[in-house]
Amino acid sequence: MAGSQKTACVEIGGIPIALSTSDDRFLDLLRHRYEGFLSASPPEFELEFDLTPAGSVSDDDVRVRRNDGDDEWIIERGDFHARWDPRTGRGRVRQNANPYSLDSVLRILHSLILAERGGFLLHAASAICNGRAYLFSGVSGAGKTTMTRLAPPDITLLTDEISYVRPGGGGYSAFGTPFAGELARAGENCTAPVSALFFLEQGPENRVDVLPCAEAVRRLMRNMLFFAADPGLVERLFATACDFVDTVPIRLLTFYPDASVWDVVRNFAPDFNRNIQGVPEHA
Repeated sequence: MAGSQKTACVEIGGIPIALSTSDDRFLDLLRHRYEGFLSASPPEFELEFDLTPAGSVSDDDVRVRRNDGDDEWIIERGDFHARWDPRTGRGRVRQNANPYSLDSVLRILHSLILAERGGFLLHAASAICNGRAYLFSGVSGAGKTTMTRLAPPDITLLTDEISYVRPGGGGYSAFGTPFAGELARAGENCTAPVSALFFLEQGPENRVDVLPCAEAVRRLMRNMLFFAADPGLVERLFATACDFVDTVPIRLLTFYPDASVWDVVRNFAPDFNRNIQGVPEHA
């Protein structure tokens, strides 16, 4: 039932965004979907939703571009069309009530905001172990979901799908997200400093190897989520990737898919000098 505009504030990665709608059922849907990420913080940004008749998620490619002669972003796919002005922090989204369309809009918006702030979204699972965050990235089938399924009970899952990374405190921090993958379960709404990023490969044993810096940057850029063909922001993302590789240990983790791999993660103690020199380390 439609009525006056009502708002729910969803805070992901420490960035509160107000989602406004006149449709009560859609408001209930988004409150349920982002239950662990609802916030009473003053919003930094606002999206107002206009709902279209019901439809399915589109298989079309996402198109993200700036409006001609303007700073306004246009974000569109077959199932949604959004306009967002970073100067005012306000945007308008026309979409059906499908929650997956809403997830896509929020991910794209956060990717644009993070690019300006030295952070990024990454195709990676992430979890907190002993108060530190670890990221697990790789191509499809490399083992991101496997790592989260093998995690022991004392591991806090941040995401099994899309990791949220921001600079802070002299390093980088990872945040939980509600964007679920195969586990179909949102991450915990918490944060921890990033201790390492592991690129995954499955093999007959557990082994940790150093990646050369250039290869680490290449893999990192390949797995970042970014949809805008904007040379300025792409250049900033490249600078962020280089800084991240200079700041955070990046390793290749070859692992046998059983719970013993988490002993490797717990005991990981990077040697930064060996990292710079490119001498392999094994675990």
